Amino acid sequence: MNDFVVFSASLPVEEFIAQVHFNAAGLVPAVVQDAVTGRVLMLAWMNAVSLEQTLSTGETVFWSRSRGELWHKGATSGHVQPVVDLLIDCDGDTLLVLVNPAGPACHTGAETCFFRAVSVENGNL
Repeated sequence: MNDFVVFSASLPVEEFIAQVHFNAAGLVPAVVQDAVTGRVLMLAWMNAVSLEQTLSTGETVFWSRSRGELWHKGATSGHVQPVVDLLIDCDGDTLLVLVNPAGPACHTGAETCFFRAVSVENGNL
């Protein structure tokens, strides 16, 4: 049973996009989270075009800063991320994208990009 529940107020698409505060480079961070488990899968960046494409296609589309181009997650691997919900934080400067992943999120093949942790010794970091 899934105990992970998101409470959100629905906004019309135009109003939602208008509330997004893109940074000086025209980007906004997008935290991608598994809609069922609540596990954070990855952090990526969206620009206005990738956000609009995500909303229109129902799958995550990001802006690749390293390649300087749009990136439809899973286009080559098949590990697409159908969007269940898309939320904006209270400041309008971060997106939370809840997805039902069709495979690993990380290019290494790991389920999540967050698979390395710091060792804790004697209760201290």
